[in-house]
Amino acid sequence: MAGLSSRSAVAIHALAMLAHRRGGSLTSTEIADSLESNPVLVRRVLGRLRDADLVWSVEGRGGGWSLARAPRDITLYDAYTAVEEGQIFSRHAHPPSGACEVGRNIGDLLDVEFQGAERALEERLGRTTIAGLLHQILASGNESRGH
Repeated sequence: MAGLSSRSAVAIHALAMLAHRRGGSLTSTEIADSLESNPVLVRRVLGRLRDADLVWSVEGRGGGWSLARAPRDITLYDAYTAVEEGQIFSRHAHPPSGACEVGRNIGDLLDVEFQGAERALEERLGRTTIAGLLHQILASGNESRGH
């Protein structure tokens, strides 16, 4: 699979909601309601987050999903790697023509560019924690109420 899916946004949204709950748990339906999404999709994403040891769940009545680590110890990149597969940028599906000057040389050059962009994404998302994002979310909400 190539490129970014909406799973990253769903994962980060869910983690921010769980951080906002401050130690309590939420059901996948509660998270799906905030996303205006399907609880099955949310459970799938939460399952990947659980596999990455970012959340844990309790089954049955009174159960739900909770953070497995402190929000300051989870970065957006952690969420991204838990739910996304493969490289962000697609490489050539088939090797280009070696008879063409562009085809002969473009693959290696694109790899350098794409790898640099992927490292930049990792570095950028790695700088923001769920705690930091939640702080920004709450500050934005307070600003909009003041207007």
